[in-house]
Amino acid sequence: MGANDLTYQDYLDRISIQEALLHAGYTLNRRDGLRYPSYIRKDSDGRRIHGDKFIVTNHGTSCFRPPEQKTYNLISLIKTFPSMFPEHTRSNNPDHLVNEVCRALLNIPREHNGAQAMTQPREEKPFDLNDYAIHAFRKYDFDSIKKFYPFFVTRGISLDTQKAFSQHFILATKESSQQGKAYTNLSFPLYVPGNSTVVGLEERGRPRLDGSSGYKGKAQGSNGSEGIWIANLGKGELSDARHVYWFESAYDAMAYYQLHEKDNPDLRKAVFVSTGGNPTVCQMRGMLRQTPAALHHICFDNDLAGRQFTENIKGVLHQQVRSNIEETPERKPYLDSLPLNHDFSKGDIDQLPKPLREKYARYESAWEEARFMRESRLSHEDDIREQEKEARKLYGDFRTAIRSFLGIDDKQDTALVREIPEKGKDWNEQLLKEREEQMSSTDDTEESRNVAAGIDLDADGDVELNESEEKKQTHKTRR
Repeated sequence: MGANDLTYQDYLDRISIQEALLHAGYTLNRRDGLRYPSYIRKDSDGRRIHGDKFIVTNHGTSCFRPPEQKTYNLISLIKTFPSMFPEHTRSNNPDHLVNEVCRALLNIPREHNGAQAMTQPREEKPFDLNDYAIHAFRKYDFDSIKKFYPFFVTRGISLDTQKAFSQHFILATKESSQQGKAYTNLSFPLYVPGNSTVVGLEERGRPRLDGSSGYKGKAQGSNGSEGIWIANLGKGELSDARHVYWFESAYDAMAYYQLHEKDNPDLRKAVFVSTGGNPTVCQMRGMLRQTPAALHHICFDNDLAGRQFTENIKGVLHQQVRSNIEETPERKPYLDSLPLNHDFSKGDIDQLPKPLREKYARYESAWEEARFMRESRLSHEDDIREQEKEARKLYGDFRTAIRSFLGIDDKQDTALVREIPEKGKDWNEQLLKEREEQMSSTDDTEESRNVAAGIDLDADGDVELNESEEKKQTHKTRR
């Protein structure tokens, strides 16, 4: 196999997580009483940098950064902390950076690409909704409704769901100045949160004749940095919203609603938003600022990008919480140790008052015991679960204490919850799969559910063991 044929799995098989940490400038620091090796970073004077530590687990295949228990493998470590690696200055693309770092660790020479021609950026006309012919969805007009049929039928979006979101999508037609043709797309208006002016469109074209998805993108001139699709089904002020649901596409938002509306009537008053792809910091800040009382349901795709988007929005929220903490002399040492955009519990524990350090020590001891029990496979599952339950309780005690120490309102501590589709990569895919199952006439059906491989010891909705990757469990259910 040539150097250019290496895959992510090859990197995982050939490179240990310790090698990556050493390459990033960390040094081994095995602490007395700790079952797992830890790696720390030192400053230019050789002194340890407090709060900057990784602990290696799973026989050297993954690591985590305490007190956060989210586990990373080699690939996700590089993608989540790109600035740790010297190669990040040569690449802004996460996948390219993984290749650069891993090739360096495997002593594979870099490939030098030829210089690319520089082109002048083309000036883009600002978005103007008046440039489009608009056709709205009218609930009780058959001729109006049937024009939307081709855009929704292949997605499995029902007429009832279309009616629920009818005020939040349109058909927009614009004539191409270059080809002299008119193009009509299903369009979801974008708004800057708190502003009523349409600043762009999230667009979806008609499906192709073979049934595959057609064009998708944003209208020319759209403010994709700040603009976001907002479907406020409750019709109240955003500041009064109790639940906000985040998606990468408006189709996914409608699919989620259709899947859960019967079991959760509160969705009829919820706020649904679509970032139209990669969420931006401005989109996230804008919505979080306008919805301070809401619980935010992060429903991004069940893939590596979706998990990274979730981490990004967590970072924005943590930054907002941090900005509201009053910096007192007692709090300052701990706040100074708190990494940028991290949760308020992720600072240097040694900088906390003694009672809080003791609470954390009790949690850490219980957590280490739970991890050892599970990895050693010498304990009964019931005993392991009981120990994990105890670890979660102790973490809750520690988190409540540190929140009180920093003067943080408890409502700010429960602002995010992660939801992932049980079948498929996104919610629209799950909707289509469930429709296929409903149409099946067999007595037995296979039901697949994504189960996180690990335990959620710090009660933040994330899995701790085995790199946040979902594994398929298939079982038979009798109708």
